Amino acid sequence: MKRKYFVSIFLIATLFLFGCDKLKSRDQLNKGVRAYTSAKYQEAVEHFKTAIDLDPTNPNAKLYLATAYMIQYIPGAESPENIQMAQAAHDQFLQVLEQDPKNSVAMASIALLYFNQKKMDEARDWYLKLIQVDPNNKEAFYTLGVIAWTKTYQDRMEARAKLGMKPEDPGPLKDKKVREELKTKNLDTINQGIQFLEKALSIDAEYDDAMAYLNLLHRERADLADSQDLYKKDIEVADNWVQKTLETKKIKAARMPGATGITTEESTQ
Repeated sequence: MKRKYFVSIFLIATLFLFGCDKLKSRDQLNKGVRAYTSAKYQEAVEHFKTAIDLDPTNPNAKLYLATAYMIQYIPGAESPENIQMAQAAHDQFLQVLEQDPKNSVAMASIALLYFNQKKMDEARDWYLKLIQVDPNNKEAFYTLGVIAWTKTYQDRMEARAKLGMKPEDPGPLKDKKVREELKTKNLDTINQGIQFLEKALSIDAEYDDAMAYLNLLHRERADLADSQDLYKKDIEVADNWVQKTLETKKIKAARMPGATGITTEESTQ
């Protein structure tokens, strides 16, 4: 009886301490959030770390810690400290995914980290993972389109330069062999990028950023055309997307606070 009694007391004490740790973890989490919103990111990091130490099962603490690291990362800066900050964020987001494999915030953050580091293949892989768990994520489809353009634009510009063609010169690329080489390398990527952007627009019909990149990708494809007719067809589509982008931006601007749509007396006379 005594043994059972002491075992019961031990279990109660353990549960009590465990509950206390959870409460302390939550308190540290709240302090970290307050520090984060005040832009005291390093202070926030320490609070989130403590929250995790107190309760390793707390998924929010891990997600907030990763986000606090990520916001301190400066895209394009190559200092060891900055690279280390990106790696710390990456590692923490992976820990979130170990606990919650379908966490779309962690997936999107890892994808964006790779994109900001100009690691386009890795970014593409993670955005593809993201749309599997979040098929209505328009930003993911849009960024996949941007990646497609980023991976193909430089090749086309270099080809034009070698052929003595200025960026503004009408196409298609005047050397058939060069066109075929670029088609083999980039046409599938261009077509997939167009499909991704069209998907983004099917989710948000007024996604003007997606429209702008549809214009760019159709110009990429136009330069690889085998005939003037096909070239002109893609250029016409691209021009239409330019016009649609401008029209959509005007519509959205008119909805902004202060945009009443009322004309002055003079303009109606």
